[in-house]
Parts: sequence; C-alpha cells; structure tokens
Amino acid sequence: MERYSEVTNKNTREIVLLKGFPCIWGKCSFCDYILDNSTSEEEINELNFKVLENITGKYKVLEVINSGSCFELPKATLEKIKEIVVQKKIEKLFLESHWCYKNKIEEMRSFFPIPIVFKIGVESFDYNFRNVTLNKNAKFKTHEDVKKYFDSPCMMVGIKGQTREMIDKDIEIVLNNFQHATINVFINNTSKLKRDEGLVKWFIEKYKFLDENKNIEVLYNNTDFGVGD
Repeated sequence: MERYSEVTNKNTREIVLLKGFPCIWGKCSFCDYILDNSTSEEEINELNFKVLENITGKYKVLEVINSGSCFELPKATLEKIKEIVVQKKIEKLFLESHWCYKNKIEEMRSFFPIPIVFKIGVESFDYNFRNVTLNKNAKFKTHEDVKKYFDSPCMMVGIKGQTREMIDKDIEIVLNNFQHATINVFINNTSKLKRDEGLVKWFIEKYKFLDENKNIEVLYNNTDFGVGD
C-alpha cells in the first residue's frame, strides 16, 4: 500500500493516504475502499505518524486523504498534521469529507491556520442515481447546496445504470460552478456494481479536453494520484 506520493501534473502537491476510524456511513454500493481503517487509535496514530514523516513541504501544498472523511482521523493525527503544516510552511491543504459532516466543515477550517480546499464525494448530481443506485446518503438537492460547504466535488463516471445525459449534466455543473473537481472513472472492484465499458469509452473520447483543464483532475485508475494499491 503506497501512502505517500507527489502529484505533479496538475495542482502540484504532496499527498498522503492515512488510516482512520471506520467511515461513518460505509454503505455506498460502489465502494470497497473503506476497508482501510481500524478501531485501534494507537494503531492508527502509529501508522499515520510514520507516513507523515515523508512530507517535505516542497510544493507548499498538501493533500490528506483516508478511507472516509477527515473527521474520522484521530485528534493526535490531526494535531500532527497541523504541526507539520506550520513546520514545513505549507500554504494550502486539501481535505475530504462526506456530506453528513457538512456542519463540522467550518470547525475544521478554523483548526488549521491555512486555506483548505474541501472535497466531497458527490459522484453524481442526479439525486436518484446518487442516493438509490450508489446509496451515497448525500441528500442535497442542488449544486448550490454543495457550494455552501464544499469547494471541490469528486464525480464518478462509467457505472452501469448511469447515462450519457447524466454525465453531460454533471460535467456542465462542474465546469460552470466549481473552481476545482476530480472525476473518477469507475474501475471494477469487489462491489456489485459494474463498469460500463461503452460509457467509459464515450466519456474518454468526448471529454478528452478535460486533460488540459488545470482545475479538473480525471483519474482513469484508482492509483493515478500515486497512493493506494
């Protein structure tokens, strides 16, 4: 499991994959990523402290991810991240959270002494696809609801049951309303949902131009950021 990397093609930054407590929701139908967690705070902190030793601050930007939300990282890990942010003179931090923590976002922004780009796993702005097919439990109605709390939606494309029209609408919303976004092309995993190869091929051909958009990061594989396995 790779837990430290550098993203150098867009939004140059260091990135760490930490371990946290179990995801508060943990029922998304497409996700097996949440298995990377523990209920032992001591075990979590021991691993995270070792991973955090890799951070140099060379780009002045850091992204911290885990198999859920940043709010599931232990207090000691968050304090260590804060310490490193100050020591390494980091100027921007990327974090991610589930919609259910929306009312704690400002608390986290206040905890760190630098600007945070808060990501959220939207997957799709189509309400039924997001909450019924994907079982996301993110029951906002519009992108304006998301923008009240978060800066950067993480979208997903290429799942059977999704349509071209859904994807077109999602990309339109992202391009017109957010300064940053991540688009994940679905890869078959241990979940019951399956990749739609035709839909993926269509997306790659139609939206190839996104590769040149410095604010949109398209992940064609789960490990494109250099962390995970």
